[in-house]
Amino acid sequence: DYEITSALTNHHHTYGLGVPLIAVRGKHPNEEPAERFYPPGLSFPLTAFLRVHHPGPGQTDASIHHCVLELYDPLTSVNIDVGNRLVPLETDLTTPLAYFLDSPVFQKQDISTLGLFNPGGQNETKLKGLYMVEPFDPNRIPVVMVHGLWSSPTTWMEMFNDLRAFPEIRAKYQFWFFLYPTGQPFWVSASQLRETLADAQRTVDPDGHNPHLSQMVLVGHSMGGLVSKLQTLESGDDFWRILSDKPFEELKAGDDDRQQLGRLFYFHPDPHVRRVVTIGTPHRGSVFATDYLRLAGKKLITLPSIMVELTNKVIRENPGYFQKTDLITTTTSIDSLAPDDPIFPVMLAAQPGPGVKYHNIVGVIPRTGWTKKSTEIGDGVVGLKSAHLDGVDSELAVPADHLQVHRHPLAVLETRRILLEHLEEVERLTVREIEEQIMPTGYQLNVPPK
Repeated sequence: DYEITSALTNHHHTYGLGVPLIAVRGKHPNEEPAERFYPPGLSFPLTAFLRVHHPGPGQTDASIHHCVLELYDPLTSVNIDVGNRLVPLETDLTTPLAYFLDSPVFQKQDISTLGLFNPGGQNETKLKGLYMVEPFDPNRIPVVMVHGLWSSPTTWMEMFNDLRAFPEIRAKYQFWFFLYPTGQPFWVSASQLRETLADAQRTVDPDGHNPHLSQMVLVGHSMGGLVSKLQTLESGDDFWRILSDKPFEELKAGDDDRQQLGRLFYFHPDPHVRRVVTIGTPHRGSVFATDYLRLAGKKLITLPSIMVELTNKVIRENPGYFQKTDLITTTTSIDSLAPDDPIFPVMLAAQPGPGVKYHNIVGVIPRTGWTKKSTEIGDGVVGLKSAHLDGVDSELAVPADHLQVHRHPLAVLETRRILLEHLEEVERLTVREIEEQIMPTGYQLNVPPK
């Protein structure tokens, strides 16, 4: 027995035959490769149905019945055959999710705070990675949800709970969540996401032939929208020129150091990502990143030592080579979100991957009292001018503040609409078109110049 006490607003429960259960996953031998992306203590929804078989021919005692306990996954089974009739199963998708979110294993540490203030600490490996909170299904399209500053995948549970309640969504999509330490600059997190998605693809589809995995959708909130969008842009030399006007090829560095630095500023669009949804994202920075907060961030946030040691070493070996050394030595996530950060105009002008579609959701709250004249209209953290994005396939304003915009019912319904639109386009694709999208001619992932 379990009663929901978490912050999940909506309880998605259907009536029918059977009893909804919470199944808690345990470690087991011969695990599938995808199971390494399952978080500890993960629980799944199940429905138990007791099927009673009547006495068979030759059975003398008519009072004895053979019973079989059947367990069904409500993500894939909503109806069963009983007495030659198709009847609905009783399902509960929300309670097992709430149980998982309340479990001591999941709440062992406050990863959002740790990820902000100590992204390079001893627990660095626990602060980043891809998580699947439902069984991996090779026949469903991944939706990767990317959180924002001072946050974690928990922030998506409201939207995830609501989207999964729509049968047409859960039948065709599976939801993955990317965790990263938010104290580091967002372009560092974008590099980590590139490598993480490539690793996931190799793990669950080593031959690279699964068409569903080549139609991936990214959904990013706040800074997570910038991390997501960077998966679909062509860097050329434009991002490197923010650092130096000298060619990358002339940089004096060992092969490993060169590759690590190159991954941050040289990249190609990931051909598996076909659509990006940004929510409350500061496409031109946020006035919230004031000088005071930036100074406080430098004092409170400990950047990853590996990154600081690498960049300082490269700078020492290349005197006069860089024009903005602080961008790779002392810049925190708060610095990287300031409106005057040079990466924003480069991102806005960068060439997107072929066929990638963008959708934008912005928060707008009324200005009241003393804020009427002193603040810009927006969601309270990101101004409307910064949140707006030109050239998108759709843009929707939602009456919600920055912390609630991705949980607002209108944002959930808009994301559902986008996912259904994506399904329609995927179903029209031919096999040849899908193969060309998976690996365009001459494509290489995240390879810096030599």
